[in-house]
Amino acid sequence: MSRLDPVLDAATVVLVEGESDRLAVAALARRAGRDLAAEGVAVLAMGGATNVGRHVSELGPGGQGLRLAGLCDAAEAPYFRRALARAGVGDGPLERHGFFVCNADLEDELIRSLGLPAAERVVADLGEAGRLATFRNQPAQRGRPGAAQLRRFLGTRSGRKASYAAALVEALPDGAAPSPLARLLAHV
Repeated sequence: MSRLDPVLDAATVVLVEGESDRLAVAALARRAGRDLAAEGVAVLAMGGATNVGRHVSELGPGGQGLRLAGLCDAAEAPYFRRALARAGVGDGPLERHGFFVCNADLEDELIRSLGLPAAERVVADLGEAGRLATFRNQPAQRGRPGAAQLRRFLGTRSGRKASYAAALVEALPDGAAPSPLARLLAHV
């Protein structure tokens, strides 16, 4: 199976940095009653922001000619801006081109949208409250805000972000999706 198989039948490709982002987009779409694949929208995890240039050139106007959209972390926005400009999509604000930026990252956005107590309930529901408590007791974590600790905790084990992506989205109250994620889905 090729890494591009998910986009073969798509008219629009949503480029996201990683698997957790892909799962979060899919979960929010399902909550909204949308079937992205049936709508001709594929969500493609690129394996990191530094791969955006290759994907934009292969899939965008100079490649397969697909409509592109995306989601990225604030620190990675320059990679996206450069890739879109080089591929002839355009420059200027990313939103103008259907790319939406998370303040820090999607996990930060989800934790803020949920609120720390609700996000901690998701951790407990997934059986990791004890692990989170142990993590928070580490010297490097003591004194840090709870949301910052939780965000860091989600990235401490391979696959943890992905295992939490849909669960955090499912826990969101109706209408409380993080702005970049909601705007992305409204765009596609």
